[in-house]
Amino acid sequence: MDVPPEPRWLDAEEEQAWIALAGTLIRLPAALDAQLRRDAGISHFEYQVLAKLSQVPDGTLRMSVLATLTEGSLPRLSQVVARLEQRGWVQRTPDPDDGRATLATLTDAGRAKGAEAAPGHVEEVRRLVFDPLTRTQARQLREIGGRIMRAIDPDSLD
Repeated sequence: MDVPPEPRWLDAEEEQAWIALAGTLIRLPAALDAQLRRDAGISHFEYQVLAKLSQVPDGTLRMSVLATLTEGSLPRLSQVVARLEQRGWVQRTPDPDDGRATLATLTDAGRAKGAEAAPGHVEEVRRLVFDPLTRTQARQLREIGGRIMRAIDPDSLD
């Protein structure tokens, strides 16, 4: 019978780094969500949907592409886009190139809502993430994040 290999346990320094990263991964999204809900009346995920749509020239993306860009599942995205559609910020239509796919299009009101929420959101990102870091640490953070993303998804672009 084969004996499983001994786990590669974290040393003390790695464990402290992991605890810091894990805490950040849990608390940062909650803090960003709280700021957006308080100041703009939208969730962080809703903001991400509006932001991703605003970054394309015609404000339109396939739902499947939008799900990938927002790091959300298609069912979760569908629920959120339905709420945004009820508020008049997004419109869904069948994709004329593929009737099985659905397009999400940012409306003028949705573009305005995203623009209204952006200053407070970017200030909170700056306050929580960049203000505590030096320029060198911010560059290191970008490199570290890219390396971790490539380990998770070698096809990802960072």
